[in-house]
Amino acid sequence: MAWLWLNSLETCESNMAITRAIAPGASSSESPPDVRPDFFLVGAPKCGTTAMAHYLGRHPDIFMARKEMNVFGADLRFGPQFYRRDLSAYLSEFTPRQGQRRAGEASVWHLFSSQAAAEIKAFNPDARIIIMLREPSEMLYSLYYQFRFDGNEPLPAFEDALAAQDERRAGRAFGRQTYFPQGLVYRDTVRYTDQVRRYFEAFGRSRVLVILYEEFAAGVEASYRAVLDFLGVDSTRVELDFRVINGNKRVRNPALRAVLSDRFIRATAVNVARKLPQPLFRLLHDFERRLWKLNERPVDRPPLAPDLRAALRREFAPDIERLGALLGRDLALWNQPPRPHGIPTLPALALRPARTPAVACSSG
Repeated sequence: MAWLWLNSLETCESNMAITRAIAPGASSSESPPDVRPDFFLVGAPKCGTTAMAHYLGRHPDIFMARKEMNVFGADLRFGPQFYRRDLSAYLSEFTPRQGQRRAGEASVWHLFSSQAAAEIKAFNPDARIIIMLREPSEMLYSLYYQFRFDGNEPLPAFEDALAAQDERRAGRAFGRQTYFPQGLVYRDTVRYTDQVRRYFEAFGRSRVLVILYEEFAAGVEASYRAVLDFLGVDSTRVELDFRVINGNKRVRNPALRAVLSDRFIRATAVNVARKLPQPLFRLLHDFERRLWKLNERPVDRPPLAPDLRAALRREFAPDIERLGALLGRDLALWNQPPRPHGIPTLPALALRPARTPAVACSSG
């Protein structure tokens, strides 16, 4: 696994350069004030962030950059097949902005990172932070299936993946297509209390909004309006059109996934991409995304075994209690039985002038 650690050193140097270059006091020629994003959807994974980012990007007052750039977090050790942008490439993602009041990005591993909160603070001290959380056992189960789909997870059973935690901490039990080994130590990804506290301490509670996935799924419009209010943009232009966004899926052709996910092929492609003009890079990136889309098919995920869910809930109960105290709210809804298949349906939003004025909902 030496290739992961060597790449980690390069990533750390690149990310530290970003925070130095854009920190307060940097010259205006290095960082035009209107280029930097002013809000960040930082995670957690499989908590509705794809849907929320999609909805926000459809609002006329909001510009959303490409999702999952994961530029911040010098402690995140992605493999060389994962393209992490340097300062110039990162800021260029926001150049298509055309006068929108807000610009943001969504990268779900910024919440997991122990350093991203401080780095984002150095990047833009006045930024606003959106955090989305989900009941831990269901989040982990969904994350496992996502990693099975994209090749990061080689083990064929969720129980085996959980049991491999110690081996993975020792640098074993990964596969050829693994691109983010830290994410495969599953229990670490749902230590929400410390993750949220870092952002509270960095930005203050007034600049951090926490949304629970279960409430989002049950009342998408109210949660969405709460985010719009938090960002200070018009929250009255919303109509709902229901369909699933980023539901559970399976690959059609494993051989194509193996090519798309192969670390040596992707590492070569990433090195080439760094030298390409941004318009050409975006075309190639969009082409790759279309290949992934063509190679997926929606499937229902089997429900999590009740005994395993109960065991995980017992395991995570102390941290959930601490999280509830930190947030100042009762998290009893995380003890409720899951909906069928464990996956609430998330609607898509079509943003048009509403036929009748809508009342903005406050944060729930």
